Amino acid sequence: MKKRFLGVLLSVAMVAAVLAGCGSSGAKETAAPAGSETEAASETEAASEAASGETEAAGNTGDVITVGFSQVGAESDWRTANSESMKSTFSTENGYNLIFDDAQQKQENQIAAIRNFIQQEVDYIVLAPVTESGWDTVLQEAKDAEIPVIIVDRMVNVSDDSLYTAWVGSNFKLEGQKACEWLKQYAAAKNMSEVNIVDIQGTIGASAQIGRSAALEEAAAANGWNLLEQQTGEFTQAKGQEVMESLLKQYDNINVVYCENDNEAFGAIEAIKAAGKTVGPDGDILVMSFDTTKQGITDTLSGDIIVNTECNPLHGPRVEQIIKQLQAGETPEKQAYVEEGIYAHGSDVASVTVDGTDYEVTEVTQDVVDARAY
Repeated sequence: MKKRFLGVLLSVAMVAAVLAGCGSSGAKETAAPAGSETEAASETEAASEAASGETEAAGNTGDVITVGFSQVGAESDWRTANSESMKSTFSTENGYNLIFDDAQQKQENQIAAIRNFIQQEVDYIVLAPVTESGWDTVLQEAKDAEIPVIIVDRMVNVSDDSLYTAWVGSNFKLEGQKACEWLKQYAAAKNMSEVNIVDIQGTIGASAQIGRSAALEEAAAANGWNLLEQQTGEFTQAKGQEVMESLLKQYDNINVVYCENDNEAFGAIEAIKAAGKTVGPDGDILVMSFDTTKQGITDTLSGDIIVNTECNPLHGPRVEQIIKQLQAGETPEKQAYVEEGIYAHGSDVASVTVDGTDYEVTEVTQDVVDARAY
């Protein structure tokens, strides 16, 4: 069985590590920037990749905490930033051994990875699930092995909540509600006679898709918007462009496209421009997006994306805080939502209100773009 540390023993180990010159990191408020691993950690990961293809490990010496992380894949800029946050947090220099597995968008790969983590007797399993359902059996196996499971980003729909220890991520429906309330106010300010909107959805069954799609469907019904069609863009730029090309051929009256992440928006913008149409406040079509990646914020500054609702990917430090609580014998929150903003081109809408709570809308400036960490 894997080694478990009591709070006192952990404290002694940490002091010993400092005296030995290994160094350790305290609880961080923000994730380290991408690529912040030490040269030694990078060399270790490279050697591991050469040996196993898709698995990355960061060191395996001393009394380190071993974390197995099953990542959805690398389908978007957001996902890349999320992976880098986890790698930089759970590095050798911070006292961790990270076993990283890229599932390449396939749930069966994630299930296999979790079983592999169990066989390796890792201390913690971190899962960013492809979809919400289908996890009961393998999570029961992890529970039987007494390995805590921490869910990040998307949620899991299981029959027994004790199958996972904690979840941290975004309130995806609230993100959609904020975006839709912004559109409602913007349409009124600009005297838009009608809203003819198409929805380029994310991966069907993913929490982000479920929440953002539901918010739009409810807003369209409440505000009398014409929701022309919904098709999945699978959270990728290529698929987003393909779907937008198809929708433009079917409908000649689209004036708003609701993209459920930045990469889909990038693809949609390419398709719109290639079709001879324009985007932006003075153009033919308004493009809405989610994520607020560096490129997404840049496109919001230019007006190519009219509004971009934040989905923060920097979960590494948040997961580390949960692990530190567990190591100390504490009980973390079962579910923890991260705080996120909403960013827009121009100052037409100053704030939005959802369920009685006001959310300030940030007008994107060059300073906002420069400050974006991912």
